[in-house]
Amino acid sequence: MLKKKDKYVVAVVGATGAVGTEMIFTLEQRDFPIERLRLFASERSVGKELEYKGQKIKVEGLTKTCFEGIDIALFSAGGDRSAEWAPVAAESGCIAIDNSNAWRMDPDVPLVVPEVNPGALKEIRKGIIANPNCSTIQMVVVLKPIHDAAKIKRVIVSTYQAVSGTGQKAIDELVNQTAAILNMKDYEPKVYPHQIAFNCLPQIDVFMDNDYTKEEMKMVKETKKILDDSIKVTATCVRVPVINGHAESLNIETEKKLSANEARAILSTAPGVMVFDAPDRKIYPMQIVADKKDETYVGRIREDETIGNGLNMWIAADNLRKGAALNAVQIAETLIKM
Repeated sequence: MLKKKDKYVVAVVGATGAVGTEMIFTLEQRDFPIERLRLFASERSVGKELEYKGQKIKVEGLTKTCFEGIDIALFSAGGDRSAEWAPVAAESGCIAIDNSNAWRMDPDVPLVVPEVNPGALKEIRKGIIANPNCSTIQMVVVLKPIHDAAKIKRVIVSTYQAVSGTGQKAIDELVNQTAAILNMKDYEPKVYPHQIAFNCLPQIDVFMDNDYTKEEMKMVKETKKILDDSIKVTATCVRVPVINGHAESLNIETEKKLSANEARAILSTAPGVMVFDAPDRKIYPMQIVADKKDETYVGRIREDETIGNGLNMWIAADNLRKGAALNAVQIAETLIKM
């Protein structure tokens, strides 16, 4: 367990990536109590300087002893590197908060969204805490208050996920491919299996034996681990030509009847949720509304007229913030308050 201090030595692993830089920004923006910030990345980034609170900090390389004296390490360096280095950090007495999928389904590693299941942080057996998948995080923030009020039986979710979820190369591909097509030029896909500009791809990550993608099964399994194993979840995950921000269509079946107005009232007081729902005035969640915001926006709340206890809603969130960096920092904030 984390030793109580006034200020902490914090590390960001994968500091030069899209999520890593967002983690640094979030730590500064939320004024996390940092005594010293250390930044780590791959060998090609060693020596680069990144800014934190007006100071330049040099990026270091990972070594077997580099985590000594560090209290909390935020990892966003990919699954393979997290699988290798998060245990090294833990063995050094550091709490590793990992953004990859390497540890999410490990029964000895808590999978945490602070607004949903902070109690899971009471037991950190391996010294590692897992940050859920970005699309799962924004969904369970909305599902939790509905589940508490009416017990969710089943969720059907379709996601509309931005290219920033894949990384900077995917952002560049969308921008450059769009420009090429508008100028009647060819642009061969390199990041995605098909053209992403002016197109939607019903594939995120690889296909599994059951013909679901790995991303879809992440949403199924992670939701059960975080919220309630009894909830039935089915997902279809789609990559859309949006630079940043994930949107999701949710169809929820509950044991107890909830009207749309009751659901709005419940969600309006839920932590991390912003009700944005006035369709008569064209007010509803969009990725451009949620961009650079901490909250998960929810709207288009309406009753499903095909079943007795059903609700439909549409949500949007910034996948680099709440879907990754912010949630990791919130986990750290929750830890230091326990």
